[in-house]
Amino acid sequence: MDTRFDVELIRRYDRPGPRYTSYPTAPQFHAGFGAADYAAEARRSNASGRPLSLYLHVPYCRSSCYYCGCTRIITRNRERGRAYLDRLLVEIALQAELFDRSRPVNQLHFGGGTPTYYNPDELGEIFAALDAGFGMHRGAERDYGIEIDPRTADPAALRALVELGINRISLGVQDFDPKVQQAVNRIQSVEETERLVVEARSVGIRSINFDLIYGLPHQHVESFARTLDTVLTLRPDRIAAYSYAHLPELFKSQAVMDAATMPSADTKMALLQLTIERLTDAGYVHIGMDHFALPEDELARAQLDGSLQRNFQGYTTHGGCDLVAFGMSSIGQVGEIYAQNEKHEIPYLHAIDERRLPIMRGLTTDADDRLRRELIVQIMCFGHVDYATFGARHNIDFKDYFAASLARLAEPARDGLVELGANTLTITPAGAMLLRIVAMAFDAWLSGDKQAVAAPARFSQVV
Repeated sequence: MDTRFDVELIRRYDRPGPRYTSYPTAPQFHAGFGAADYAAEARRSNASGRPLSLYLHVPYCRSSCYYCGCTRIITRNRERGRAYLDRLLVEIALQAELFDRSRPVNQLHFGGGTPTYYNPDELGEIFAALDAGFGMHRGAERDYGIEIDPRTADPAALRALVELGINRISLGVQDFDPKVQQAVNRIQSVEETERLVVEARSVGIRSINFDLIYGLPHQHVESFARTLDTVLTLRPDRIAAYSYAHLPELFKSQAVMDAATMPSADTKMALLQLTIERLTDAGYVHIGMDHFALPEDELARAQLDGSLQRNFQGYTTHGGCDLVAFGMSSIGQVGEIYAQNEKHEIPYLHAIDERRLPIMRGLTTDADDRLRRELIVQIMCFGHVDYATFGARHNIDFKDYFAASLARLAEPARDGLVELGANTLTITPAGAMLLRIVAMAFDAWLSGDKQAVAAPARFSQVV
């Protein structure tokens, strides 16, 4: 996606908004949706024959990274981790009863926490359970990924992961500056990261992603430029550069960091600009929002051929799958529903011990939700909508159906974020950093066109 960094425009529109990894977004999920609703829809979805994408959440970490806002549990108690693993194996079996084995698993992702909290033998138990319950794909086109902590992963473990079927890894880098690392309690040398990257490529990992964060304590343009220099030397296939959101009232570990050491709004903006310019100058394609990929990467190719999609893992080439989620707090998307598991450890464990699905909330979408979801995905992935084509696909008059939404885009259009033609909507290069602002205009829940059933939402800033 062509991008032009317009500081004034970004400042004007830097307001809270959803990331649109789903639509409707998670704040609309409600407790009136339960396990029976999920099970019924899962069984109905088998008639579609759609392939499956699996997500498994491992919440445990050996130490706390102070910036983290993920669902995680800090412990070195192996028995506690083992108890969760045993329940995870049971949940896999419970869910497998709902899905036809003829539906291939094309995509799999372990997130956390720290998935490599478990050793290769324990991860092997998970794969054995998945093999027993689902049609696991072993072809080269599969996307089986895992988040890895370079501080704890060794070459032998990496080779074992490849033998299990993993062919994608994501490494949390954040920043290589020692002062920043000290402040966020994540000491990680360039050498151990480089060693893991070299080993990953040698054993057949086909795609490596780096996560970076801008807005952390003690970051400044010169130091982050050095981090980017190192990252570009290692040349990962994909890079995600996230904005740090300081919310100590929600995430207690963030309160440990001194807010006075965090970059100013102007410096944070400069860090973002630096990141975009350095990555695109180095040949990376700006996929959208905070995601970048090499031109030969599947994400970049999918954006060109029109197959790029978006789900809870961000941008993906597997949007046509039903997403089946396992573990505490995980969110699935199956057929016409979204479902989220219990967010906390004890309720999750109790549900599994009672041999029931640990669903705590969810949502059944209606026709309008699904239509708007498709439109928002198109905006977020491609930045262009042809009214006639979209309308014909859904048997609607686009401008009539979305009249209120288009009216909400009058100001962004005047400011140059989006061009509203007679029959097209096109995100401008200056608006590429503000995709969410355009998508928000079509969000019927956010605008009040639909009545929310859940608590008021808290979203991150757009930038």
